[in-house]
Amino acid sequence: MRKFLGTKSLLCDLAGLIKMSESAVSHQLRVLRSMGLVNYRKQGRNVFYSLSDSHALNIYRELLSHLDFSRSVRLPDT
Repeated sequence: MRKFLGTKSLLCDLAGLIKMSESAVSHQLRVLRSMGLVNYRKQGRNVFYSLSDSHALNIYRELLSHLDFSRSVRLPDT
C-alpha cells in the first residue's frame, strides 16, 4: 500500500494489491468517500482514488510507522 501514498490509484490495482474483489474494495471506498477520507475522479471508464488531504495521508503514515515499530520491538504483555 505504501506505493499508493499520495498517488491516484485505480480500483482494479487496489483490489489486486490487497487481494480482495473489486466489488468489496469498491464498497469500502464508498464508505471512505462518505467519510471524506478519499476522493475519486472518473476518466472514461476508469475511476481513480486518492486520499483526500494531507491529514488523511499523515494519519496513514503514522499508522504505518506504528506498525513497523510494533513489528520490530516486542513489548511485554501487561
